[in-house]
Amino acid sequence: MTSPTNLLVLPTLSLYIHIPWCVRKCPYCDFNSHATQDGETIPEASYIKALLSDLAQELTSVSGRTLHSVFIGGGTPSLMSAKGIGTILNFVKANIACEDDMEVTLEANPGTFEQAKFAGFLEQGVNRLSIGVQSFDNDCLHALGRIHDASQAKLAIAKAQTLGFNRINLDLMHGLPGQTVQQGLMDLQQGLAFGTDHLSWYQLTIEPNTQFHNSPPNLPDEDILCDIQDQGQLLIEAAGLSQYEVSAYSKPGSQARHNLNYWQFGDYIGVGAGAHGKVSFLKTGRMQVERRVKLRQPKAYMAAISPLASSHYVTPQELKLEFFMNALRLEKGVLNSSYLAQTGQSLTSVESAIFSARQAGLMMPDRLQASPLGWRFLNDLLHYFE
Repeated sequence: MTSPTNLLVLPTLSLYIHIPWCVRKCPYCDFNSHATQDGETIPEASYIKALLSDLAQELTSVSGRTLHSVFIGGGTPSLMSAKGIGTILNFVKANIACEDDMEVTLEANPGTFEQAKFAGFLEQGVNRLSIGVQSFDNDCLHALGRIHDASQAKLAIAKAQTLGFNRINLDLMHGLPGQTVQQGLMDLQQGLAFGTDHLSWYQLTIEPNTQFHNSPPNLPDEDILCDIQDQGQLLIEAAGLSQYEVSAYSKPGSQARHNLNYWQFGDYIGVGAGAHGKVSFLKTGRMQVERRVKLRQPKAYMAAISPLASSHYVTPQELKLEFFMNALRLEKGVLNSSYLAQTGQSLTSVESAIFSARQAGLMMPDRLQASPLGWRFLNDLLHYFE
């Protein structure tokens, strides 16, 4: 007989690189981002040196594994030079095996778009852009504290397509301060008109430790939010994009590979100020998962010999909840066998929770997948696995 421990496999490995600077801190943003002062340039050379040292230390724990995807996020990574991004990517490719068609995504702010620089990003190996449009309505953009206007957003998308970026995600938000149903749908229509292969479309939420949390804006009521969501779904489907995750839509075969790896409970190295990582190890027939967090403040990060702020091995109870928090965000969920393969725990350990969730109509039979009702009320479904 095959031992259950023989079914354990190390998951797919990705790399997240955090660039912590932005031109202006948006009032809704709770990410580790730091606004530059007027006229200030980011310390690119010093930061890249720290990044590469951080990455070299991380790579010792994933020796022999192959990299599936790279995501450069922030902050505003497009503040970096193309040469700087190339230095990072060249180091990556020289120090770990990479998949032949590895996805390399760069987050970009339309307010920092320069044609020559973005051509350089493409030349240096970035093959996918995630453009933070958020809205095409200038009043909404102003309320969100964005540094670009609608015309800059449209120009950035069109120029990126002309340059040869075949894979582009548009980041759009709805439920914005003072937004009507018509405005929300107009944003969506303008974004879909560009025909990009991927869309992230999600409702604005007010997070702790943000300006909006301290001074809440006037947000649309529930009826308006529901109308935008329901009518927006129809517009997206009519444009040929399918929903595969709570806030992600794509053309066939164009899902975000990096984000899919998160939701399928894959591993990822996290480098950069405040970056988080998850790395699995097979030890004595058991799966152990370690989470790592880097120092948040850029100056402290760049000065540190080891920028690791904290690390801990995930407990079996934490592992259970983390697995389902990710897997159940996917429209099709995951196979039953994924639970053992990626947590090292038998599915029997969560059978009672799954049974109860199915009895409540929140999960589908025969697969670790939320039902349409469970997907709509995902937080209620996750309570079964706490």
